[in-house]
Formats: sequence, C-alpha cells, structure tokens
Amino acid sequence: MSEDSITLNLRDIRQGAGLSLSRAAEVTGVSKAMLGQIERGESSPTIATLWKIAKGFHLPLSALIGEAAAPDLAASGERLFRSVQFPGSIAVKMVFPFDPALAAETFHVSLRPGQCHLSQPHDSGVTEEVFVLEGAMEVLRGDDWVALDTGQALRFAADQPHGYRSGDSGAAFLNMHHYRRVASRG
Repeated sequence: MSEDSITLNLRDIRQGAGLSLSRAAEVTGVSKAMLGQIERGESSPTIATLWKIAKGFHLPLSALIGEAAAPDLAASGERLFRSVQFPGSIAVKMVFPFDPALAAETFHVSLRPGQCHLSQPHDSGVTEEVFVLEGAMEVLRGDDWVALDTGQALRFAADQPHGYRSGDSGAAFLNMHHYRRVASRG
C-alpha cells in the first residue's frame, strides 16, 4: 500500500476543510497525534482508522485510499487496480472509485481462511451490498451472522456495527457502498 497517497489525501482533505489537527481529531475521533503521524507518513493506518476519518469528514473511503489503489493500464489498455493490504486485516481492491452521481463506490475484498473482520458503523445512511464471488462467508448484520455462499448477496444498513467472516477456504466478495444523497437546495 502506498502510504504516500493516504498521507497526501488526508493532508489535502484536512487543509481543504480549513481544519487544524486538533479540530480534525475532534471531528473524526482519531487522536491529533495519530492524524499527525499519518500525515507525516510515520504510521500505517488500519482500515478501521481510515473509516473513522472518512466518517468524520463525511467522505467515501476511496477519498483516502484513491491513489493507493490507482489504476494501471494493462497491455490491452484495461484499467487494473492494485490491492491495498491493511496490516493484520483485509485486502481491498478498488473496482469503482466513488462516483458522486451515483453516491457509490465498489471494492473487491479478500478474506483469508477463517478470517473475521469487524467494522464500526459508517456515516449515517450508508448502505452496503455484499456479493460473494468465491467461497462461503457470513455477514454480521445487527446481532445475527447471515451465511452466504458463492453467488449469493445481502444488502444491509452499514451505519451500525457489522462484519464479515470467511469459511475454511477463505472468500472473496464485491462490497458496494451507497452513501446517502444530500438534497441540493435550489
């Protein structure tokens, strides 16, 4: 993962909002020290920390990791996105970066055999869709784990705690995030 892009994205977002590190810490719930370390490239943030930052700034995750998973062009001219492996956590590959017209972004997520990933609530109104590409997995929705096999899907409110865990052979799934649209005033 390229921490340089996360560093630059976070700094640009914070400065663009006109916030000091102290105020950004209040807004995101991430300490001023940690935000400073991320901005200086001294710390590799976890996906949980990045989600807290994204939620605090009311931004999609791809706003922070966008360049880290920027497309390369294959010999055929197709867009290929690199995976972002979060230390001790899941691997995420951006499929479709955030599209403001759709208020959505899509990721390809890989889980190792028996891996469990718990996620804190995202911003208010965020909905997730999971479509299993390979393997078997479960999705924590509310207080229940919902079993899904290859080819099955689930939609749920992601502004509550949720999670994913794979079976014995691991799993891969598409994870679509749909953000609440803010009505424009004219």
